[in-house]
Amino acid sequence: MSFPDLHAQGRAVKEASYAVAQSEDTVRRAILIEVAERLQQERDAILARNEEDLAAYTESGPGRDRLLLNESRLAGMSQALIDVAATPDPLFREVDSRVRPNGLLVRRVRVPLGVVGVIYENRPNVTTDVAGLCVRSGNAAFLRGSASAQRTNGFLVGLWREVLERHGLPADTVSLVADTSHEAAAVFMGLTGVIDCLIPRGGKSLIAAMREHARVPYVLDGDGNCHVYVDVDADLEMAAAIVRNAKVSRPGVCNAAETLLVHEAVAEAFLPQLASLLPEVELRVDDAAARWLPTATRAITSDFEDEFLDLILAVAVVGNVDEAVAHVTRYGTGHSEAIVTNNEQTAAAWVRRVDAAAVLVNASTRFIDGGELGLGGEVGISTQKLHARGPMGVEELTCVKWVVEGKGQIR
Repeated sequence: MSFPDLHAQGRAVKEASYAVAQSEDTVRRAILIEVAERLQQERDAILARNEEDLAAYTESGPGRDRLLLNESRLAGMSQALIDVAATPDPLFREVDSRVRPNGLLVRRVRVPLGVVGVIYENRPNVTTDVAGLCVRSGNAAFLRGSASAQRTNGFLVGLWREVLERHGLPADTVSLVADTSHEAAAVFMGLTGVIDCLIPRGGKSLIAAMREHARVPYVLDGDGNCHVYVDVDADLEMAAAIVRNAKVSRPGVCNAAETLLVHEAVAEAFLPQLASLLPEVELRVDDAAARWLPTATRAITSDFEDEFLDLILAVAVVGNVDEAVAHVTRYGTGHSEAIVTNNEQTAAAWVRRVDAAAVLVNASTRFIDGGELGLGGEVGISTQKLHARGPMGVEELTCVKWVVEGKGQIR
């Protein structure tokens, strides 16, 4: 399999990464702010391209929602760039330092990763989010979006390239792969010597393809099979608000709740409310929950395993926090797990024992987002444990360089 144009594009992006890595903080800030302004100035043109993509999109469900841009989402994309621009410059910031017994000064400083490759499905907002985070952190962004969003992505990347050149940086600092075929994606994942870190943003088929074809280092932005556990000591009014927000506010994203766990002692008081609390949601319940939700669909094992990304919620009753933790351990994907409780000891046990990138106490899983957590934005939410875990902002797009300064010491 040979794609000479893609290899040539990769070499150009790699060359651009050296320039952006050495660029001044003020230049990188100014680029993000100008692109944010251009997003508003070009709003009508961007939305027109997006309407063309939507008109050609034949699928229904959450994919269409992820593809959609509107004035509100465009404003959010613009604001995210302004927020990222306001974050401290991570480059060459000292992580730590010490003097060795022989007098050597040993320091670690933050430096860019280099070329960040991102493969993503629909989600044109990812185009500007990733480009902004990469430029802010001194990296080049090599983007491979899906065919469904190619018109929108192409226009957005064109804006970035214009602004980059106006500020004296190579246009290839932000580059979009034109070929959206599966064959080109496989080649993209194997661009050793070009891509320093690969991040997939998509479903199970994309993750499977990456595991098969990737020959470069990657970070797993995996499934979000997120849980909310309503404890025996929960404020049930608070729990109702959290469950609704976690499931309904935007069901097609990875930080939406997919399973509700309810302590058996509050099930009788809480579960009958669910049908009225979530009228638009299909409930799939285990045998214990069916006692109070007799008209709901009976759950099968896969309902507790799946990331629905839709208005569907699996519901199970548990006997205590131990059973809740065991359920999360068995079915969770290591993304975001929430408990609703007023018992500090139970909350502390949840925080200690649940193995996930993020745990929440008395708050919606929808808060696990780079912007909401003060990072300005994110390139993805890592569900693995090496290099980065959880929302990946500017700092997570850097690594460290050791700097050793001496006065003639020899070993």
